[in-house]
Amino acid sequence: MIKDAGQGGFRSQLSPVGRETVQDRVYSELRRALIGGVFESGQVLTVRGLADALLTSTMPVREALGRLVVEKALEALPNRSVRIPPITIERLDELLSVRILIEGKAAELATARMSRSEIEQLEHILSDWEALRASKGELDVDREVRVNQSFHFAIYEACGSLTLLPIIESLWLQSGPCTRFAIQALSRLEEVDTDLFHRRIVESLRAKDAGKVREMLVADMSRSFAFLRTKLESDSTRAESSWQIAPSSSKSLDPSSASRRKERQPGFRTN
Repeated sequence: MIKDAGQGGFRSQLSPVGRETVQDRVYSELRRALIGGVFESGQVLTVRGLADALLTSTMPVREALGRLVVEKALEALPNRSVRIPPITIERLDELLSVRILIEGKAAELATARMSRSEIEQLEHILSDWEALRASKGELDVDREVRVNQSFHFAIYEACGSLTLLPIIESLWLQSGPCTRFAIQALSRLEEVDTDLFHRRIVESLRAKDAGKVREMLVADMSRSFAFLRTKLESDSTRAESSWQIAPSSSKSLDPSSASRRKERQPGFRTN
């Protein structure tokens, strides 16, 4: 005789089935684009334009944008569109000071927790970065941005704090255009400080020297922000020290050229 066990009879034997909604996928893609600096600072984004680019309806886009506005990655405009927050000297200084505080702490916590295999993974990431810099081909800004993010988050994810990591992700969302432009510009200038700082961070992690890890991390971030600050200060034609930072792959570092071109991203249009 077959006995009906009811829901309670098999519930403990089944694993929950994960379900990623369209809203989740749209939100994840927009987060990836923001952290990667796909959009320019000050750029206006429309629900319809993003929906067309993502091949979806407007509802999941609208919900994803609402979440990103709450996270301060976007600013809501009166006409139901949103924009990437413009970069000013004041905003740049605030982002740097908060990132030093939060990311510096995460790096200190990670120092005592990172295993030998996790540090070796950082070495592999460094090798990828060095191979990119040594390449004689066209600069691959997208890949450099991803490698840089992988290096930093491999450290932050080892900090053991469930509170710090979401804050760091939010800060990177807001810093996307800055990070991309700095990587692109410094690569064009063939600077090697990033390699040196990253290498010293790994050496300090191996030595379990939390203070040195934080010092090198702060130096790495501060160098990039100082470069951008100098660019902002030298641009006397912009009102209120505001400057549109463009994530272009052009060889020119002149931000005013951003309006004359659009960077194509695979499967992602921003018009």
